[in-house]
Amino acid sequence: MGLSPMMVHYTETKKEYPDCILFYRLGDFYEMFFEDAITVSRELEITLTGKECGLEERAPMCGVPFHALDTYLNRLVQKGYKVAIAEQMEDPKLAKGLVKREVIRIVTPGTITSAQALDETKNNYLMGIVYLDESFGIATADITTGEFLVTEVSNERNLFDEINKFAPSEIICNEAFNMSGVDLTDLKERYHVAVSSMDNRFFAEEACHKIIREHYHVNSLEGLGLNDYEIGSIAAGAVMQYLYETQKSTLSHITTLTPYTTGQFMMLDTSTRRNLELVETMREKQKRGTLLWVLDKTKTAMGARLLRNFLEQPLIDRDEILKRQNAIEELNMNFISREEICEYLNPIYDLERLIGRISYKTANPRDLIAFKNSLEMLPHIKNILKEFSSQLFRELDEDLDPLEDLYQLIDRAIEDDPPISVRDGGMIKDGFHEETDKLRHAKTEGKTWLAELEQREKEKTGIKNLKIKYNKVFGYYFEVTNSFKDLVPDYFIRKQTLANAERYTTDELKNLEDIILGAEDKLFSLEYDLFCQVRDQIALEVLRIQKSAKAIAGMDVFASLSVVATRNNYIKPSINEKGIIQIKNGRHPVVEKMMRDDLFVSNDTYLDNGKNRISIITGPNMAGKSTYMRQTALIVLMAQVGSFVPAESANVGICDRIFTRVGASDDLASGQSTFMVEMTEVANILRNATKNSLLILDEIGRGTSTFDGLSIAWAVVEHISNTKVLGAKTLFATHYHELTELEGTMSGVNNYCIAVKEQGDDIVFLRKIVKGGADKSYGIQVAKLAGVPEPVIERAKELVEELSSADITAKAKEIAQSSTNLSQRKSVPKPDEVDLLQMSIFETVKDDDIIKELSDMDLGKMTPIDALNTLYQLQTKIKNRW
Repeated sequence: MGLSPMMVHYTETKKEYPDCILFYRLGDFYEMFFEDAITVSRELEITLTGKECGLEERAPMCGVPFHALDTYLNRLVQKGYKVAIAEQMEDPKLAKGLVKREVIRIVTPGTITSAQALDETKNNYLMGIVYLDESFGIATADITTGEFLVTEVSNERNLFDEINKFAPSEIICNEAFNMSGVDLTDLKERYHVAVSSMDNRFFAEEACHKIIREHYHVNSLEGLGLNDYEIGSIAAGAVMQYLYETQKSTLSHITTLTPYTTGQFMMLDTSTRRNLELVETMREKQKRGTLLWVLDKTKTAMGARLLRNFLEQPLIDRDEILKRQNAIEELNMNFISREEICEYLNPIYDLERLIGRISYKTANPRDLIAFKNSLEMLPHIKNILKEFSSQLFRELDEDLDPLEDLYQLIDRAIEDDPPISVRDGGMIKDGFHEETDKLRHAKTEGKTWLAELEQREKEKTGIKNLKIKYNKVFGYYFEVTNSFKDLVPDYFIRKQTLANAERYTTDELKNLEDIILGAEDKLFSLEYDLFCQVRDQIALEVLRIQKSAKAIAGMDVFASLSVVATRNNYIKPSINEKGIIQIKNGRHPVVEKMMRDDLFVSNDTYLDNGKNRISIITGPNMAGKSTYMRQTALIVLMAQVGSFVPAESANVGICDRIFTRVGASDDLASGQSTFMVEMTEVANILRNATKNSLLILDEIGRGTSTFDGLSIAWAVVEHISNTKVLGAKTLFATHYHELTELEGTMSGVNNYCIAVKEQGDDIVFLRKIVKGGADKSYGIQVAKLAGVPEPVIERAKELVEELSSADITAKAKEIAQSSTNLSQRKSVPKPDEVDLLQMSIFETVKDDDIIKELSDMDLGKMTPIDALNTLYQLQTKIKNRW
């Protein structure tokens, strides 16, 4: 006994899509069988049943209603599954034999288009990665907006920076990528991304180049600017092939392919994006509490996505930065026009994703009405744009096509309040199409004809309760209750007998039924055809629509940045290429908004490429060192985005990169300790920073012993300060007060500290950066503020007093031996751990060391300045001992 014909077709279709869950349309349901049914039943928590299919045992089966497809589909795709949708390709009523079915689309995490499943403020990216010749080609596409980008990077860290920047929901890669050393399991879990290794045919160079040439209708890749992107073009071709195979459409809305180099924008590595909390907070992964949260006052989904992209990719071209600044400044000066623009932006729907759905032929009548209502606002915005004179607004005005012809087309064709379904009629307006009007008239008149027929038959037969009714099985019929059955005339033809009534038809009723039902079927079919024609006519204008959508998005972003600037008292920063960062009374944009009553304390920053390259910042925890350093980085970043900044004045030198190393935690998934994570980040910074970079380094060396940590921190400062090696502008916060000794002995190093006011045993944080180094860590006071029990605080005071006046190792042993309360102390502190109690102790120097150093000196070969420097160093060692 074999499978039934339908199940044979199902299994053959499934073999073509082995990595997908197959949604197989059967009537009003999409059904799944065998392993797919078990998987879907488990993941969606729906009932698992069985079906007789010709095998000895019933096949596992489950299904979902066709009208609720998106709900179930979205849940599966968000869990990382691919779903192939096998649709009925003909009307079952007209089919001869088995209904023809075909897979019309494969939905994956990176290709889902459902508005329910997507965050309208974020792009949904599919990324293709090719590993070849120890380099990575990267192509990134968002099929909902048509955006398509390509680049190349030379190492794994830069690859992860791109992954972190775009946050793709799906990655496809070549098999060689598996051998590149990248841990795919870690990649999936760390970034919550679906990763698929594809067949080599997707990455065949000639096939990749061919599909790109054919899609963009060019004779060579040179016309697309891909000559210098040999590996990147393979990645782009692979993505394009994957999209053609999964979407089974022309992808006509993907009209551009933009190559870029990471050097075109300020480089922000993964750690920096996380530490500065640009678009999501470190802990809760939420928007609130981020820079994006502060700056995002956009009115449209397109604007929200563009603003996010601005923050992810700050500019390094001074002219481009100034163009954005001038646009914002002009909006600030014309705030009434700005508010009017915001009013017109508010009703605009997501034009980029709407034209995507229109091109995909999945847009419904209400999508077209949303599209029309959006287009209605464009002429008003264009009129206001003409009032502005800055270069950027002139460019936006040129790009903004009001699309009045498309507005008029939809306005003439589509009902203002249409149904969602394209198959139920009621979409097309009266007067748009003559045949539609006739059929609609016939349908409407048919009701009158039926009422007249019913009244005539009542009078002729004397059956007072005679009714004409309708159902899908029998069509139209007369219904006569049994009490009047004797009055039924001979020309009534019985159709059905019920318990208390009989149903009949007549030749006249049959003729009316044919006219009415025929008109309705023809009307629905014709309306569908007309709707598709309108939709396809709009799709032909995809380039015009995308250009206008981008102009609207740009207008929205600059209006948002202007609103934030005026509300929060931001200023226009000067932009220089001399490496000077001078900020007067700068404020942290996020912390300032989170605080109440304007309590934020502003601070100054001055860094340059000369005598003020490195600021060593000391002071206790909780005093505001990290906030101050992050605020400087954010102000620089905002300035290079083109935004105004929170300060009294600012002159910002363009930085090619910002690196931050602020805080650390165990990375157990990679088997790395806190200190290893810290050192890995430091290594990345020292290897990739340039003299034009801004470094934000907080508590380097905290994860190891006092002396090792101090040595590492000292060596890092030396390395950065050396202009022949690096010479980058750096804010360096530390608890190692010994590093303050570097001022005056190391070029470009200056000491700063957070001001603290002592009140007896308590302290008050003044949050103000002042010149000079801190002489205390105030660790015990901070512990007291945190609520550490009083006995521990008192004991810590005793220990710090004794440890600060003697050799740390010998004194620790002495304290352990002489302790009179051993029962209260489970273990003796190890020398390496004493930094928890006293963080400002430098390694002590014995007299013998100094004597030996003096005896080894060759005074005859020393210059006077060398002798003075040596004497100063010896004196410093003796001071640090005591």
